[in-house]
Amino acid sequence: MNGSSPRANSSAHGWVQTQFLPRTEGEQLVSINLIRYQQQSEEAAWGVVSGNTVLPLPAEYSSTAEILGEGVKVARHLLAGQKKAVPVPLESLQLLSPVTRPCKVLAQGANFKTHLIENKMDPNRPFNVFFTKSSASVCGPTDDIVRPANVQLLDYEVELGIVLGKPITGPVTVTPEELGEYIGAFVIANDVSARDVQLSENQWYKGKSYRTFCPVGPYLTVPDPQEAARWSELRLHLEVNGELRQNELASDMVFGPAATLTELSQIEDLDVGDLLITGTPGGVALKLPSAMAQRVAGLLPEARRWPLFVKSQLRTSGYLKPGDIVTAGISTADGEIDLGTQRNLVRAP
Repeated sequence: MNGSSPRANSSAHGWVQTQFLPRTEGEQLVSINLIRYQQQSEEAAWGVVSGNTVLPLPAEYSSTAEILGEGVKVARHLLAGQKKAVPVPLESLQLLSPVTRPCKVLAQGANFKTHLIENKMDPNRPFNVFFTKSSASVCGPTDDIVRPANVQLLDYEVELGIVLGKPITGPVTVTPEELGEYIGAFVIANDVSARDVQLSENQWYKGKSYRTFCPVGPYLTVPDPQEAARWSELRLHLEVNGELRQNELASDMVFGPAATLTELSQIEDLDVGDLLITGTPGGVALKLPSAMAQRVAGLLPEARRWPLFVKSQLRTSGYLKPGDIVTAGISTADGEIDLGTQRNLVRAP
């Protein structure tokens, strides 16, 4: 919750927008939405969302890890009226990524059944695909997405981000019942991808790590540990210039967060504040050719194969171009967990 009780309104797209009403006295406080922001030329600060306003946190927190500690307690006290703060209009603030750098950005590839099906892959694939993005790709929820001059196939991928709330320093088995211990917060992430670099050059790290290729936020949504189990009820949606492109529940994931953190713990140390993005639903611009077409293309020399691939992809109208507006959101149907809305303009360098 945002310090108020939400009323859910259905929309034509099947996802919900929420209108927040005052909280009744004694109502249990569950999830809270923290933001990181700037006012004019001031230093970055943190606050907790209360309706259409923000209650600034009195102390300075230099990192996401710090805010997930004492900062969450202070924010809950502010919402409960146990501490006082002068509210600031939310719309007056410049919003920053609530995931601070440096951090690790780990990602799952093709983890939604709808995404696997649209790209002619097995929706019940028995293995989990991991890759990394540079933390330099992390930007704010309203920052411009810059399409590099060498990129023609710029794609979008709305993803549920999990911010680690508990360090992992060795192999662990994370059960669904224990998942809330490891989820410090949920965030919206957009795994922006240069498909011509990712596929033609076989460089996932490079093709997904250009600066501004990971808008994060606006909210750092901190759930109650028990409420974290509702991750599968979260609906992801993304629009380009008002056209709905992606719209799916997180329950469509092949590998959920508990299984993924368990497997990641075999190969990676994770710190509080690190970011795991968990895959994207169907509806991306990329449309892979049929298996037969891929086999035929495989007989061609690379100097011919990839220019033909790019040319065929450009026949679709889905790829992002300068001037496009990308809007993304994630929430539960009842509005109890609402990660806010990203809005990013695509532009040339």
